[in-house]
Amino acid sequence: SLAALVRVLPRRAGRRIHDLAFAGPAQGKARMRNIGVLAHIDAGKTTTTERMLFYSGATRAIGNVDDGNTQTDFMDEERERGITIQAAATNFNWRGFAFSLIDTPGHV
Repeated sequence: SLAALVRVLPRRAGRRIHDLAFAGPAQGKARMRNIGVLAHIDAGKTTTTERMLFYSGATRAIGNVDDGNTQTDFMDEERERGITIQAAATNFNWRGFAFSLIDTPGHV
């Protein structure tokens, strides 16, 4: 559920990101949010990204890293190895906010 997803989202200024998304329709820059998903290897960054895209309605199905069908891992090598090699950006709308999301690799 979305509630389970937002429990793993980071806090910003003492409020979780989902708390910001209950306010209403988008009104320019005040309703835009930028998110960079950063963590160690195999921490679930791409999995979290897939859930955010699905629960926002941006995708019709949740992609799976092990199945090689995620939105942000688009290179053949990423899909074959089940890892993110190159950062990828995507956008979605949720509860009146426009989100820009960057899914990053867990290694340097």
